[in-house]
Amino acid sequence: MKLLKKIVALALIIAIGFAGFTVYEGYNIYKEVTETTPIEDKVKEIQSQRHYTRYEDLSKTYIDAVIAAEDSRFRLHPGFDAISTGRAVLHNMEQGELNQGGSTITQQLARNMYFEQDKELSRKVAEVLVALELEKKYEKNDIFELYVNVIYFGSGYYNIYDASRGYFNKTPWNLSDYEATMLAGIPNAPSVYSPDVNPDLAEQRRQQVVACMVAEGYIEEGEIK
Repeated sequence: MKLLKKIVALALIIAIGFAGFTVYEGYNIYKEVTETTPIEDKVKEIQSQRHYTRYEDLSKTYIDAVIAAEDSRFRLHPGFDAISTGRAVLHNMEQGELNQGGSTITQQLARNMYFEQDKELSRKVAEVLVALELEKKYEKNDIFELYVNVIYFGSGYYNIYDASRGYFNKTPWNLSDYEATMLAGIPNAPSVYSPDVNPDLAEQRRQQVVACMVAEGYIEEGEIK
């Protein structure tokens, strides 16, 4: 019994030490990237791109669909959502694989601004720190606006305007509900859900997005087919 307690205590000490080192490394990465290129400069760079789309030019259906599918607590959390992260961890443990990340829209924006798709734990800490700073400096609508102007939609489309034009030959503000919900689902896995690549899977994902909108109270069942 004493030996077991010692093993547990040692494991706990190692875990705490590892966590502390990871946070320290993450903080250093965060400081390095934001001092090299401040967040404000990154934001200006995004806003200066061709075909940058403003929040007010996005349809309500598209906005609601993205939030419902990607980050239902977007309006509530400070950039990091412990509830969603905890839920994702439990799901991954149950499934025995890492198929849910729990990243907020703000974290995804931070990743696209500085870290691409790096999944190291220290990078994840840095991503969270950038997300928290973004939330302090910008309003939620601004963050959402920046997000849809940097995410990848598959088939070579790297923002909502190009995706709208490329897939439907429309501007973002002229999308139908069907088209808006389709585009809202693609960034979850662009290579899988691109309508150009897998139209059947793209439609399945779109139906999932609509179901999320119903579950979150944005629409009634059957309101969007």
